[in-house]
Amino acid sequence: MTILLDLVSWTFLVLGTLAGIIGAVGLFRFPDFYSRVHAAGVTDTLCAGLVLLGLMLQAGLTLISVKLMLILVFLWLTSPVASHSLVQAALHSRLKSWRRNGEGE
Repeated sequence: MTILLDLVSWTFLVLGTLAGIIGAVGLFRFPDFYSRVHAAGVTDTLCAGLVLLGLMLQAGLTLISVKLMLILVFLWLTSPVASHSLVQAALHSRLKSWRRNGEGE
């Protein structure tokens, strides 16, 4: 049972790390602020969730896993709100999105 638990835990940790790397690549590859915030917000929440779930499985049923769960809930609540607030501030300051030449005119 512990081998299976370690395998599942490491799978979550590796998938979380890959989600973080994909989000970082998205920050460099996407052309404008709005798509970059979307890439960062989605992958940041997914990355943190998967890594914290993997750490909770490693910790077992202890006080550490309760603390990790509280961190996970806090991140799942605050990360989308922060992304939404950034986009609303950009819209309020009339930051235009990127368009290809001649598109949308």
